[in-house]
Amino acid sequence: MAEEELPGVLILDIGGTHGVLEDLAALLKKHFHLITMKEFLGNKEEMSKKIQSIFVFECRPTIDRELLESLPNLKVIGNSGVGVDHLDLKMISSFGVKVTNTPHAVADPTADIGMALMLASARRLVEGKVLNFLGPSYFFGILHFCFDRGYLSESIFGM
Repeated sequence: MAEEELPGVLILDIGGTHGVLEDLAALLKKHFHLITMKEFLGNKEEMSKKIQSIFVFECRPTIDRELLESLPNLKVIGNSGVGVDHLDLKMISSFGVKVTNTPHAVADPTADIGMALMLASARRLVEGKVLNFLGPSYFFGILHFCFDRGYLSESIFGM
């Protein structure tokens, strides 16, 4: 399938601080003709006809009424990340555009962080690290616990 036959997808940019990750862009290119916001703004009349979807990565590009009005063939907005609070769903649906989301994309990392926070809280690891770093003399007169640097085994931190 030639690139011209692929449906156009609008993205903010490829790479950089706010653009789609380059590995993800390579995957998208297999199924879509990627159009960056810069390309779109440089030639709105021609590009607006090609764009059938928008890929929102880290809440960008911003979806507003002006953008939606300029994309007559837009069918879907694909949101990558958790939640759609940054999207005005009523306004978007008034244009007949569907919104998709990836709710389970970060489920495992979120569970990992939650588990790590519970373990750190239960074992007072953050407080222990501060005390270990500053030393007991810093807390003169304050009741506290202190880890001996040799006492903590690597297996605890490797958990």
